[in-house]
Amino acid sequence: MEAILADITVSMSEFKKNPAAVLREANNRPVAVLNHNRAAFYMVEPRLFKALMDELADQELHRKALSRLADKSRAVEVDLDDL
Repeated sequence: MEAILADITVSMSEFKKNPAAVLREANNRPVAVLNHNRAAFYMVEPRLFKALMDELADQELHRKALSRLADKSRAVEVDLDDL
């Protein structure tokens, strides 16, 4: 069984009939569009999509920082006053 990660669902055929109405009725909440009762895709508003992309970028930056912190051989000592 596959989890559906949205409180609102709509069938593919209902979505195809009037996507704008689905978006409007969702009231800024994510919508799972189902095909044969399985999530085919999720519809999210641009603001939420941007927040998701920002979070992914932050996570990648965090992984990179941790990786660099672990490599002490490349560390450079600096004085905070020099920055």
